[in-house]
Amino acid sequence: MIVGKSNSLTPGGDRAAAPGTAVAPGSAVARETAPAPPLSSSSRASVWIIAAGVFVVNLDLFIVNVAVPALGDAFHGSSLASLSWVLNAYAIVFAALLVVAGRLADRYGHRRGFLLGLAVFTAASALCAVAPGVGWLVAARALQAVGAAALMPTSLALLLVNTPAERRPRAIRSWAAIGGIAASLGPVVGGVLVEADWRWVFLVNVPVGVIGLLAGARLLPDARPHREGPFPDLVGAVLLTFAIAALALALVKADAWGWSSPGVLVPLFATAVLAMGFWMRSARHPAPVVELPMLRTRTFATATLAALLFTVAFAAMLLTSVLWCQQVWGYSAIRTGLAIAPGPLVVPVLAVLSGPVVRRLGAGRTAALGCLLFACGLAWWAVALGAAPHYASGFLPGMVVTGIGVGLALPTLVGAAAEALPPTRFATGSAVTTMARQTGSVLGVALMVTLLGAPDGPGEALDAFRHGWWAAAVTAVLAAFTALALHRPGTASPSV
Repeated sequence: MIVGKSNSLTPGGDRAAAPGTAVAPGSAVARETAPAPPLSSSSRASVWIIAAGVFVVNLDLFIVNVAVPALGDAFHGSSLASLSWVLNAYAIVFAALLVVAGRLADRYGHRRGFLLGLAVFTAASALCAVAPGVGWLVAARALQAVGAAALMPTSLALLLVNTPAERRPRAIRSWAAIGGIAASLGPVVGGVLVEADWRWVFLVNVPVGVIGLLAGARLLPDARPHREGPFPDLVGAVLLTFAIAALALALVKADAWGWSSPGVLVPLFATAVLAMGFWMRSARHPAPVVELPMLRTRTFATATLAALLFTVAFAAMLLTSVLWCQQVWGYSAIRTGLAIAPGPLVVPVLAVLSGPVVRRLGAGRTAALGCLLFACGLAWWAVALGAAPHYASGFLPGMVVTGIGVGLALPTLVGAAAEALPPTRFATGSAVTTMARQTGSVLGVALMVTLLGAPDGPGEALDAFRHGWWAAAVTAVLAAFTALALHRPGTASPSV
């Protein structure tokens, strides 16, 4: 999640990758340089502060999913549609503010942006923990996303300031790996915390944030901000926020209200109007949320679209796996976390080992293979799972196969999108890809809420989950076909 001005955040043209993803083999980042002298003690301390902030933000994405059933129990009478906003409010605000926050940090200083983001994220986590109802929790989650949007892009910029040029490729990969580690630990950590009390899912961020703020105020470098350039497009960010929110509202309420009801049609119409306004605004503004010329780069646009579709399927898989284990099989939160953990654990391993596959098949075919394997894992669940718990022979194979699919597909798509752009557009391009993935996450959760609905009895619940898995599998197949376009001739693109 790298954002900034039109020039790269990485001095010397080094490239970076989004947290939780691997760097494309053969890229500038993947090439090691000569050994560098060891970091100073102050630089090492700064790196640990940055890593801690990035870790808690990424961990929060996964532990909250495990807490959804517990939130339903705590807030009696809350429907899945209402609880989905606990996930979606965060993703919507994060997606809309990512580029803007990065550009503001470029303007006023990365240290200031990081500390402000960490402070907002920490305070919002405390507000989440004391939430008396779902509405309060959703608002606090949106505030959390504001902090995360400020913290994530500035973290990489600060990391590079503390790292000699010779060590920057390794530092960037380490920064990217933090997301993978958080994803691997998230389900288990979330399960343990939820077993104690759902509020600990958010309280766990507070001591880390407070320590990071106290240490960061003393140790983080205060790089001189770059104040030149146009002010970022805040109006465009607001338009994007409400466009995604309106679409999510229409999807989550479609089952209860009906697709032809005014309550669904009006948000869909509002989505179209807001999206058109956002597009027109981006075309005219000197510092837009999305630089439209980048979308004329066919490889970048194709990889970003495939990543969006794949993330729809991934978000659907993650939510349904938690709900299935706890609501259908009656697993505890910690047992659910342990049941889900093999999938995330496979992802970083495959991401690291996928280099030979990418070199042999190319980015498009490798990503398509990952998408198809992911679809196969979902199809396996739709066919093999039933009301009686059969973890080893039913749930586990699907979780491992989907994990393999994620490890092959997502890092490859992110890398392909990045490699399609010149270094001067890499930072903003990576942010746009991350925005697309967050939007896909919103749509995946909303789609599952619509398909799962409020079933009457175990039989309808089983059918609803199977419909959800088949729908997610079809979306993953669409992502595979989109990814194959990366391998076709004629993908040369205009410079941006």
